[in-house]
Amino acid sequence: MLRFDRRLILHFDWVMLLMLVLVSGMALANLYSSTWNGSGSASPVFFKQLYLFVAALFLILLFISVDYIELATFGYLMYGGVVLLLLYTTLFVDTIAGTQRWINLGFFKLQPSEPAKLTLVLVLASCYSKNEVRDGYRIRDLIKPGILTAIPFVLIMIQPDLGTALMLGILFVSMTLFVKLRWSTVGILGGAGLACVLFGWKYLLKDYQRRRIETFLNPEGDPMNHGYQIMQSKIAVGSGKTFGKGFMEGTQGHLNFLPERHTDFAFSVWGEEWGFAGAVFFLSCYFFLLLWGINIALSARDKFGVLLAYGLVMMIFWQAVINLFMIMGFLPVVGIPLPLFSYGGSSLITTMVAIGILMNIRMRRFQTT
Repeated sequence: MLRFDRRLILHFDWVMLLMLVLVSGMALANLYSSTWNGSGSASPVFFKQLYLFVAALFLILLFISVDYIELATFGYLMYGGVVLLLLYTTLFVDTIAGTQRWINLGFFKLQPSEPAKLTLVLVLASCYSKNEVRDGYRIRDLIKPGILTAIPFVLIMIQPDLGTALMLGILFVSMTLFVKLRWSTVGILGGAGLACVLFGWKYLLKDYQRRRIETFLNPEGDPMNHGYQIMQSKIAVGSGKTFGKGFMEGTQGHLNFLPERHTDFAFSVWGEEWGFAGAVFFLSCYFFLLLWGINIALSARDKFGVLLAYGLVMMIFWQAVINLFMIMGFLPVVGIPLPLFSYGGSSLITTMVAIGILMNIRMRRFQTT
């Protein structure tokens, strides 16, 4: 329920807002450059992302107006809604490029797998905070969190979207390891995870997914097909050298050598145009935002706030790490965007809502439970 407290204004998280605007400003500048077609004006893609960013700022205002503790219950409703959207996507949405991921709302294409990450964090934080086990969680204590993770995981795998499905698994592991586990539980989970990887490689992965992993191990073996993206990304980042080629002066992007330059490989364009110095500056701002999120988790007033803040930071952190490693050739191409930086409405709104919840937790750290 909406509550006004003058202390909330005094405790408003200006640091998080400043870092959000700074990182988003660099992202919009990069999108302007990567989608510029030489016509003298910004592309429709740029304006669409700009409008979504402004709309997401209003969503942040909405989420900081409600005490985050109420999300412990409301999160299950959001989770149920996202599961229904995933089911609808699987059963009724037309296939695009071999996948069923987007629901066309006319003015906006919604990808339900993006808010699925956020809602999973909400329900896992609620579940673990309400069912604390002092001696450490056993396997049977993880049945409910496991089921909550497995439902959207399976629905997203069916689409198929291996990268996002794996992100749900990573979030489950990250949040589960954050709570206290028995060593026997860790051993069983580790063995089960290894068995799932072997089984998935042999029976679940499609041919193109296997080729992506094989290309990661040897991109030069197929330079004109599946290894093309990785090689062009490496060229773009490396050609930036120390200070880059200059804003809108990148050749790999503007000469169309680099595919997906405004989505999954957006940071390759930034590295080419701003060089090592620009990359270090951006990453410093980006990871300071995440470190501030960890600080929010440490100062939260209750266990739910701690787990929720930690989970949201991990949601952004792991996507960022996977994307950055992907464009530098250290991980296979799995279609994970760089949150706040890559073009994509569903990803942007989901990440902005996560930032809003983090600000909410920070602003209410002075209140008693």
